Amino acid sequence: MTARLPKGAVQGVVMLHGRGGSAADILSLLDHAALPDVAAVAPQAPGNSWWPSSFLAPSAQIEPHVQRGLAAVAESVTTLEQAGIPRASIWLCGFSQGACLALEAYAREGEGLAGVFALSGGLVGRADLSGPQDALYGHADKRLDYTGRRTGKVWLSVHERDPHIPLKRAKDSATALRALGAEVQMQVYPGAGHGVMREDIIALRHALNG
Repeated sequence: MTARLPKGAVQGVVMLHGRGGSAADILSLLDHAALPDVAAVAPQAPGNSWWPSSFLAPSAQIEPHVQRGLAAVAESVTTLEQAGIPRASIWLCGFSQGACLALEAYAREGEGLAGVFALSGGLVGRADLSGPQDALYGHADKRLDYTGRRTGKVWLSVHERDPHIPLKRAKDSATALRALGAEVQMQVYPGAGHGVMREDIIALRHALNG
């Protein structure tokens, strides 16, 4: 875990890297967004990946890795709280695998958090659905049936033809989070791609400068 805890910080964010990335990589996003006064904690995934395959993989295969990731997020939130950042001022932010983990942590355990920035991501889901086993990029769809209230803000971005994140899963994720009470802004970029876009940086800066 890598932490940046500037004195006097009033906003905090848990930064979650993508597959093959690192805590240092994802923390640099705050530099690009010109947010030096925001407290940040970035856990490091074992082997630089939160799970070894697609987030669309069967639940039995991916859930143990999701649980490990959720524990890392919870520990990071606690670190920020111990540094004096109120839970209501703590965000989750991730790219790719990290975006999926951020959304899943918010949906399952994020009550009271400020919200999420999910850059090229979607919810992992709680269980496999019956139906076509190749509905989404060769995988079955998932149940997105979460409980509780989530009243924070969610920025969810994805390309129309993302090679890793099906647009359907991203849209279904937005619907599921709205059903929990979250204020979701979904940004769909035209064409093919998988990356952090200028609009993502602007949205992050705007929220965390508040």
